[in-house]
Amino acid sequence: MDDARPPYIDLHASGELEQIADRLEKRLEACDICPRLCGVNRLRGERGYCHSLEKPVVASYCEHRGEEPVLSGSRGSGTIFFANCNLRCVYCQNYQISQDWQGQEVNTVTVETLAGYMLELQNRGCHNLNLVSPSHFVPQIVRALGLAVPLGFRLPVVYNTNSYDSLETLAELEGVVSIYLPDLKYADDQQAKKYSRAADYTLHARQSIREMYRQAGGLKLDENGMGVKGVLVRHLILPGGIAGTRESLAWLSEEVSREVGLSLMSQYHPSNWAKRYAEINRNILKEEYGAALRIANEYGFKRTFVQGLSSPQSYLPDFNLGKPFGN
Repeated sequence: MDDARPPYIDLHASGELEQIADRLEKRLEACDICPRLCGVNRLRGERGYCHSLEKPVVASYCEHRGEEPVLSGSRGSGTIFFANCNLRCVYCQNYQISQDWQGQEVNTVTVETLAGYMLELQNRGCHNLNLVSPSHFVPQIVRALGLAVPLGFRLPVVYNTNSYDSLETLAELEGVVSIYLPDLKYADDQQAKKYSRAADYTLHARQSIREMYRQAGGLKLDENGMGVKGVLVRHLILPGGIAGTRESLAWLSEEVSREVGLSLMSQYHPSNWAKRYAEINRNILKEEYGAALRIANEYGFKRTFVQGLSSPQSYLPDFNLGKPFGN
């Protein structure tokens, strides 16, 4: 199969894409779309942990040029930022979007409008469709995609997630998503509970990343260096080793694959409620990020993206991790 051809095109032609949307929408009657398993009827106005109802909530959409270069390229990643979230990270840098559901209600749209956003981003020349925080709106996304395809939509789909995803939901996305862009936030559920209000995060995130790799495999690039398929894992370095970098990267290397892309993110700063926690009320240190680079080198990942501490959105593909940090 041509990796550059989005597989959802064939799913739409066979009628399977519509069937996937039907199955997912049915689950909104007793919502189990994410691991929260709230059981509320979102089709009848009941709100669960994410406070989301039947219609998607889109905070914004744009040509995003600050993603990893294999996604942003020269024309930007066509990014749709979904509001609300199934986590409550105390340090969330986008907390106005993720944690203010009442303020975001004004951004509620129909699936037809969402399909229009997809087509507009394609018309702007974006390399891909980048769905940010999609976990709680998967049924609506698949339905919108089904509306966009017959109108000529052809961009590869990037599933940009916190990884607090349901295996059953991810299974429905096989053949829909080309590139998975999951976070790997923690290696310890005590930390996940304290800082993201998810006491079972590590279990679900690791299960989810395994499933993503089963579907999409290692990160593959085209002749222009753009991602066309695979898994690219993001790991945000937190102060004081709270993210469990060594344990997380050891697990990823040994239990998933060194072929996944790895993005080591340095842009942490104490946002939202982080100032209430003394241990995370600071930026990360140069030494902490340097240690993360050495760990990634130790575990032998094939394609790693790194950030300069002074340039939060500057990534260097295929960085020589044996090179001293800062040179």
